Amino acid sequence: MTRPTPSDKLLAREARHVAVVIVVAMVGWLGAQWLGAKLGWDASYAFLFDLAALAAFFWALVVTWRIWQRQRDAGK
Repeated sequence: MTRPTPSDKLLAREARHVAVVIVVAMVGWLGAQWLGAKLGWDASYAFLFDLAALAAFFWALVVTWRIWQRQRDAGK
């Protein structure tokens, strides 16, 4: 088995970063929805948290696509 190259390590670090962002966005979104329902916040706050979570998921999708592209190009 060969040792990972610096580019492999970079891709792995970026993938871990994406995973952390997805988990934090999901837990944060669920927590904000629960807290908003318990405290009776206005619905506009729910939409704000929805948009923030969607932005985080979109960012994760874009970065994941870039990781996939770089990994695919490195294999050629």
